[in-house]
Amino acid sequence: MAELLNDNLRNLRVQLDEIIKDLHRMTVGIGNESLAETVSDLRNRINEPYMFVVVGEVKAGKSSFVNALLESDVCKVAPDPCTDTIQQILYGEEVEVIGVNPHLKKIYTPSEILKEIAIVDTPGTNTISEHHQEITEGFIPASDLIVFVFEAKNPYRQSAWDFLDFIRDEWRKKVIFVLQQKDLMEPDDLVINEQGVFKYAQKKGVNQAKVFSVSAKQELKGEKDISGYLDLRKYVSDNITGGKAPVLKLDNNISTSINISDRINDGLRKREEQLLSDKNFRKDVTETLEKQEKKSNYQVDLLTENILSTYDRVTNEIGDELNQGLSFVSVFKKAVASIFNRKASTNGWIDDLKYRLEHELKDQLTEKLNTGVNDLTDSVSQMVSMIDLKIKSNRTVLRGSDEIFSHIANKRNSVMDDLRETFNQFMKRSENFEDDEVLPSDQNFSPNIAAGSGLAVIGMVIAGVAQGSVMDITGGIFTAVGVLFAGITVGVGRRKVLGAYAKEIDKGRKKLESEVDDKLKLYVNNIKEKVEGNFKEFDLMLEHEEEQTRKISVEHHKIATRLKDMKGVLEKELAQV
Repeated sequence: MAELLNDNLRNLRVQLDEIIKDLHRMTVGIGNESLAETVSDLRNRINEPYMFVVVGEVKAGKSSFVNALLESDVCKVAPDPCTDTIQQILYGEEVEVIGVNPHLKKIYTPSEILKEIAIVDTPGTNTISEHHQEITEGFIPASDLIVFVFEAKNPYRQSAWDFLDFIRDEWRKKVIFVLQQKDLMEPDDLVINEQGVFKYAQKKGVNQAKVFSVSAKQELKGEKDISGYLDLRKYVSDNITGGKAPVLKLDNNISTSINISDRINDGLRKREEQLLSDKNFRKDVTETLEKQEKKSNYQVDLLTENILSTYDRVTNEIGDELNQGLSFVSVFKKAVASIFNRKASTNGWIDDLKYRLEHELKDQLTEKLNTGVNDLTDSVSQMVSMIDLKIKSNRTVLRGSDEIFSHIANKRNSVMDDLRETFNQFMKRSENFEDDEVLPSDQNFSPNIAAGSGLAVIGMVIAGVAQGSVMDITGGIFTAVGVLFAGITVGVGRRKVLGAYAKEIDKGRKKLESEVDDKLKLYVNNIKEKVEGNFKEFDLMLEHEEEQTRKISVEHHKIATRLKDMKGVLEKELAQV
């Protein structure tokens, strides 16, 4: 059975090594260097013994605790004090010290317990330097049991408990608590501190905390019956050694891999939520622009309709007068009256008709333009302002503090900051709202537009387009009608004159409708397209994010499924231990 179990474990280690290799490749692809290093270290330690990591404050007695547990002065082998460096203590036939780097040493010693476990002795949690902190935390993911050593007289120092938060919140590692130097305490006071540690650990989320009180001094003096190490060694023997350590080690490695996978999954869910939020934001921008374009075009339709209605009324009134004035009786009366008063002649009447057509048409069309232009200007300006508001209030889900995808959050925030700044500048620059396609720069309105700024130019351009079109077209009508009227004499046929007038008026109407409607709608569309142009970088980011999140999600799902399946297989192995 033992041989079969060992074969199964070897096979499972090989499988787990492949999974962790794929997990490492994924973390490298994600771009999270710290997590990739953690996974790489986990893979490198997959074949190491079950690992105790001993932590606690300076003077808590960690080194003495380790010496007593190993029944050796192993911590004195190193030339530097144990509190100055991190020491990984492993089994070896002979004592040997290997310096891995200035802050980490491996010590090999022939202690029997080290055939099944390894011990990492760390600096005090209240004096860990930047390098020590980094390396100490680097051991935590690959650890199998965290041993918190407290000074029995004062087990409430904050730095150790803060470090417990890191271990529990980040890695959910198994923890036991040791009160060292119990020989310096009265039994009743020791019980109080044991209970205090138990309750405080519960508050920190450690249910049914294991608390051991020991004295390394008594143990090393041979007072084993009172040192407290018997209970500690029994716990280790019952729960870890005796053939269980390799299976537990593998189980912890799988659990740590699952923990990393879960953290990637949590980060991925936020990243996907941010992507969905940004896609909805982008969709909202497009839909808002389309909706506002329709509203603006409706205002164009109203403006055109009012212009044409006014045009029809004035030209029809003049046409009716022309019709009545060209009757035989009327012409005859004008001819007779002209003998006594030149203004009463046909020519005088024609001049008056021309004057009234020109001025009534200009005055009344201008009045309609003023109202319609203001409404259209408000609509187009609102289109731009609404997008500005949406950009400023865009939702942030993935933040720079995110553990896994902080670099993605920072890139995305940079793109959003650029978009906000770019659009803010876009709104301020008058040239963005000018349009030579609908209002050439050589038109009379251009100087006024050049003096404007930002959104204020919209109204000027719209007014310029509308008024320019009306003036150009009505000017052509006045010229044509003027030529027509100049040819009117007593002998000219009434029907022919009226027909020519109606033809010129209809021709002018169609041109007026086409010019005003087409140019204003073209201007509205051009503004919409310019607004959309601000989103090019954002759209590229969305396209890239969608591709990347899909790829990572597929890859992550495969790894998570393999880890889950392996966890199930190992649980069966654990049942046999």
